[in-house]
Amino acid sequence: MGRYVIGVDVGTGSARAGLFDLQGSLLASAVEPIQTWRPKPDFVEQSSEDIWRAIGKTIRETLKATGVRAEQVIGVSFDATCSLVVLDANDKPLPVNDEGDSARNIIVWMDHRAIEETEEINAGGYEVLKYVGGRLSPEMETPKLKWLKKNLQETWAKAGRYLDLADFLTYRSTGVDSRSLCTVVCKWTYLGHEGAGGRWDRDYFKAIGIDDVFDNGRVSESVLPMGSYIGNLSPDSAAELGLTTDCATGIGIIDAHAGGLGLLGAIWERGAEIDLKRLETALALIGGTSNCHMAVSRNPIFIDGVWGPYFGAMVPGLWLTEGGQSAAGSAIDHSINDHANATRLHAQAKERGVTVYQLLNAELERLRAAAGYDTLARLTKNIHVLPDFIGNRSPYGDPHIRGIVDGISLDESITSQALRYYATVQGVAYGTRDIVRAMNESGYQIDTMFVTGGGTKNPVWLQEHADATGLTLILPKEPEAVLLGSAILAATAAKAYPDIYSAMQGMGGRGEVVEPNPETADYHNAKFTAFREMYREQALRRNIMAGF
Repeated sequence: MGRYVIGVDVGTGSARAGLFDLQGSLLASAVEPIQTWRPKPDFVEQSSEDIWRAIGKTIRETLKATGVRAEQVIGVSFDATCSLVVLDANDKPLPVNDEGDSARNIIVWMDHRAIEETEEINAGGYEVLKYVGGRLSPEMETPKLKWLKKNLQETWAKAGRYLDLADFLTYRSTGVDSRSLCTVVCKWTYLGHEGAGGRWDRDYFKAIGIDDVFDNGRVSESVLPMGSYIGNLSPDSAAELGLTTDCATGIGIIDAHAGGLGLLGAIWERGAEIDLKRLETALALIGGTSNCHMAVSRNPIFIDGVWGPYFGAMVPGLWLTEGGQSAAGSAIDHSINDHANATRLHAQAKERGVTVYQLLNAELERLRAAAGYDTLARLTKNIHVLPDFIGNRSPYGDPHIRGIVDGISLDESITSQALRYYATVQGVAYGTRDIVRAMNESGYQIDTMFVTGGGTKNPVWLQEHADATGLTLILPKEPEAVLLGSAILAATAAKAYPDIYSAMQGMGGRGEVVEPNPETADYHNAKFTAFREMYREQALRRNIMAGF
């Protein structure tokens, strides 16, 4: 009887489950949308009950699609966005909104309601900020908690548990409240490198006025490395997920970090010696609505404006540096949908049975041929995009910066739409280049980028990221690298592999390789200079207007 593991990924808009064999092959996957509420600008909320329902549905669908029996699944683990879940003392949802709607008990990662609290904390210069690139983001949990205490006092008084979403899922699965080293180090200021297993800096929580968050176990003292065995599925959760109580549950991880595990195992050939030094030359880019850029090192590397260094937050025993772009895929989609030709383009795509990206890419190819260029790159000589529409996560850590589109005309045709879309793809790629620049100037030696996510299905996205950064891109053998990362944790928890390194190597692998085109290097160097100037110029204008 074969043995299998399940990885569950809860992203911004959906829950997915993937059934894997122990060599890392995906047998089947299923996806289910999850609900999102946006009651006010910058407020984004979800429901833990809705997410749990969606997960159960996707797991049952994967089993049905393969014929694999529930008793053959030896392990399950979860990754999720770094969203804040609030439960009462009886583990029932509590509202995170003014309307008192307890179904909406999650403050989603992209929610920016706590910008004022973030700035107050950052002004304190606390020691823990040293390990988050010098300043917190409103996407992190302690500003959100400070906002809750200030604005929803009834919820604060009734709260029984505050959990990162990945930790809620392992708790709901097993009834054991142990937190992931990944979630608490990256989003809660836990000092994972201190003592035997890390520690909370209680002085910090007291200084920002939320030290009572630890009262009555609302935040657990039990913190374990990802992939640790936390327990088997409880009878209730096994029934809800369509699995058995013999199924081991592994401590979870943030979604992007799962992608890092699923990608970086490909750096080692199967059977080769596991050399940790090689990881310092690789960047894992996990693309989606936002982008995350994961690099690991044997020693801590401090980079102002880039999150980390986080000890043990992705690969055990190594320090994680985490760059990111808050708007990536969402910026590209916005550039398409915000154009006068958007309705016509979507109708044409539907009529022809293709994607809007395919139509735009075809228009770019037509323009290239008409201009007599060897590559697409020069088409955007006079249009530049800074895609920081909801702030810059890295390398500037500036939540107030906004997007810029420079060089647009009154043209409402697909031609101008294609050029704006292409310039936005390039802008996203230059944002990645800026993050790599900051990392390499601080001690990394990154020359290869392992990539996954929706953008990698687009050949224009792939080639532009290679050309704009000058890095070789390596796609994974298994395109669903985020699901694979969670499956790696499940396999480790189920003792199918002795450790995460072995599971990464045994279940990962290389796919397509995309090399940068050296003929475009000078052009992209010039465009990158213009890209960085746009940020500096906007910051200058903001300073000019600061008094009003």
